[in-house]
Amino acid sequence: MSLKDKSSKINFGALPGLDTPVTPASTEPRPKTAPGALMAQTNDQRSALLQENERLRGEAEQAAGLRVRLDEQTAELKQWEGAKATRLLDPATIRPSRWANRDTASFATKDFEELKSEIASAGGNVQPIKVRPVKPTGAEAQEFELVFGHRRHRACLELGLPVLAVIENLGEQELFVEMDRENRSRKNLSAWEQGMAYRRALEAGLFPSNRKLAEALGVDLSLVGKARALADLPAEAVNAFASPLDLQFRFAKPLAEAAAADPDGFKARAVAAAELGPQRDAKSVFAALLRDSEGGGTVPPPITREREGRRLFEVQADKKGRVSVCIEPQLIPHDRMEDLAAHIESFLSKAASRRK
Repeated sequence: MSLKDKSSKINFGALPGLDTPVTPASTEPRPKTAPGALMAQTNDQRSALLQENERLRGEAEQAAGLRVRLDEQTAELKQWEGAKATRLLDPATIRPSRWANRDTASFATKDFEELKSEIASAGGNVQPIKVRPVKPTGAEAQEFELVFGHRRHRACLELGLPVLAVIENLGEQELFVEMDRENRSRKNLSAWEQGMAYRRALEAGLFPSNRKLAEALGVDLSLVGKARALADLPAEAVNAFASPLDLQFRFAKPLAEAAAADPDGFKARAVAAAELGPQRDAKSVFAALLRDSEGGGTVPPPITREREGRRLFEVQADKKGRVSVCIEPQLIPHDRMEDLAAHIESFLSKAASRRK
């Protein structure tokens, strides 16, 4: 046998020291020169870089697509920013707040009956009320306290309808502030109701002073003073009106002054005014309360003008018939005082000519 034939029969994998089969060399021709090897290595590196660039480009495109989807979701969520979930509650599980600023007389008005009819026709209150929980979730029967929406709650209670409500945990002062602001924004809370609510809050120590209460509620300090003056009137004076809701802010100062000047006479006039009958109007009662003991004239209520919630001026007459105009600070520059005096003089001249 030739040497060539013998070598073809040798099992190299079984030879000592060779644990694995020998892998045949690559059939790809390798460069025979140093520049060729360098060029091959450069091509390999370039290929790897291209593959890495492709991978990074794909990841960047995926990230960009993800950012677009996140931006779309964020924009959609912003549409609901500040929104609060509502629930339908049994109105029997909701109790009035100790700070309730609605007098019971407000549930016996034409406005309340119209609101009740509107809720009945809609099958419930479209505008939700707000409540706070007074028993934790999981209690035998969860209960709530009204923050605002006393008339809507009362209407649903009388109609036997569930009431749509927002539930939020609030402290005592937060509850009072939200209740007052919401009711004032509806412009149907009377001066008397505001005065009674302010007095209760101050007497309970919810606010240390009229000024702090006014700051928390965002109202003029003078309004708080007038509201409290109405709430502090003797019961006889309040009962003299057909409804306490007839009391107005402009009545506060003259009625308080009349009550302080002659307490007994003021109460006597109030009792007499109450006998004018159920159809008595606020103006006639006000005049009767201010009439002096000799049956003289009356002092008209002050006239106040406001713009966008800010008081501009007040016109007031005293018992002797003198009229004063009180203009809020900084509304008239000092160099325009002569113009104001000329306007008043012109007005008085026209008024005198009409009397002739």
